Amino acid sequence: MEFVQLLDMLLHVDKALDTLIAQYGTLVYAILFFIIFAETGLVVLFFFPGDTLLFIAGALCATGQMHLGLLIFLLVTAAVLGNTTNYWIGEAIGQRVFTHDYRWINKDALRRTHDFFERHGGKTIILARFVPVVRTFAPFVAGVSDMTFGRFQFYNVTGALAWVVSLCVAGYFFGNIPIVRDHLTTIVLFGVAVAVVPVALGGLWKMSRRMFGR
Repeated sequence: MEFVQLLDMLLHVDKALDTLIAQYGTLVYAILFFIIFAETGLVVLFFFPGDTLLFIAGALCATGQMHLGLLIFLLVTAAVLGNTTNYWIGEAIGQRVFTHDYRWINKDALRRTHDFFERHGGKTIILARFVPVVRTFAPFVAGVSDMTFGRFQFYNVTGALAWVVSLCVAGYFFGNIPIVRDHLTTIVLFGVAVAVVPVALGGLWKMSRRMFGR
């Protein structure tokens, strides 16, 4: 398989997962492990699929093509290890990331995540699991911000369990309903909005109270 074909497969694995299972069998677990680890652990690969991948993988478990328990165990492990790696990278680079020109880092995404992190603290690590791009940068920012490793791991494991289990189980029970599969992207975006909007509104409310002294 050529590199371009491999990259295209990785970027669209959520749409071709059943084909991959037919071609590679149990090796698909390793492919999924790598994708989740890379998307959460390497800031340069923030564009890898996450939410839809978990949902569709859960749906394929319902058809007997994969084992749900094994899938959840492996992907929770990948998500925890990915965030941990990202945290260590951020800790190693430190505040230099804001003053040096690192071409492999999207500074706009980094600043947005940093601002979000400053407003919401540790719970950002959990909430960010459900927000593409922010999910990749949150552990990096936690490392840059010198968040204690023990505190980070608590939120890291909690967030990984909530993210992987909720989406895989949702896919297992609802992913094979035709109307759900046909509108998967819309449903995932709606789910992200449900998770993020209350937090954003809470942040705006606190900001308004500080501005107007109430």
